[in-house]
Amino acid sequence: MDPSTLFTLGLVAAGIIVLAVFFTFVPVMLWISALAAGVKVSIFTLVGMRLRRVTPSRVINPQIKAHKAGLGLTTNQLESHYLAGGNVDRVVNALIAAERANIELSFERCAAIDLAGRDVLEAVQMSVNPKVIETPFIAGVAMDGIEVKAKARITVRANIERLVGGAGEETIIARVGEGIVSTIGSSDNHKKVLENPDMISQTVLNKGLDSGTAFEILSIDIADVDIGKNIGAILQTDQAEADKNIAQAKAEERRAMAVAQEQEMRAKVEEMRAKVVEAEATVPLAMADALKSGNIGVMDYLNIQNLSADTDMREFLGKSSDQEDRNGK
Repeated sequence: MDPSTLFTLGLVAAGIIVLAVFFTFVPVMLWISALAAGVKVSIFTLVGMRLRRVTPSRVINPQIKAHKAGLGLTTNQLESHYLAGGNVDRVVNALIAAERANIELSFERCAAIDLAGRDVLEAVQMSVNPKVIETPFIAGVAMDGIEVKAKARITVRANIERLVGGAGEETIIARVGEGIVSTIGSSDNHKKVLENPDMISQTVLNKGLDSGTAFEILSIDIADVDIGKNIGAILQTDQAEADKNIAQAKAEERRAMAVAQEQEMRAKVEEMRAKVVEAEATVPLAMADALKSGNIGVMDYLNIQNLSADTDMREFLGKSSDQEDRNGK
């Protein structure tokens, strides 16, 4: 092939490569779109965004949208928010929604809310269309001991001025639950709560539970009221059961003491019997000594033996007659 032809082909290939790299690095189509939309941005600004590791489309497209909506946002404002880690498109959408709803919201305030981790677009939408938060069943005990369960629906509107640093939905639910419990607990009778559930919502609403939160409470409505357990009766039953167990324990203690005392008395009786047997054992020795010393004679000893035998016979006959009487009956 002719060297000049090869050189020409090489130049063409090099030009194609240079153009490909240029159009890849320089967003020409995005620049044309911005110019067509009336957004004045230079090609060098887009190149600078590439060098600053900023995706140009993430900044220019929201700026085109803001320009069409009549918002005077600059490229530097949007790029600085992008570099801070914010969502530029969501901030612009929130600003557009706020302007359409006649809500005063500056770009700095909107960017701060977005950087705080809150969905600023959802907050603006909630300012226009309030949100309903439903609490779970919250149980309280009236003064008569009856448990009352209530479920509330809280209508809230986002307070944009308190979105940064304000408490969230969990705080609202916790405060409303505390108010419901205290209102039920201060009622003399659970029937009053069932007859007039509005007393709960009115009492809770007057406490200013939305202070320090990112919301403004519009209304608190009691959706459902139910009767729970008879806590007073359960407590009395538990107390009675505890008293019974204490009484049983004390009775068992007294019984154990009585059994121990009985065993002790039996031991004393056996001890006395042993002493009697021991004393009886000394009688023959005393009689032997009396015979040896001549204090009693042989006839006296025989009379004593006869008397003892007669006594044994009488006892035997008495036992036999008693046995016959029992058998006859």
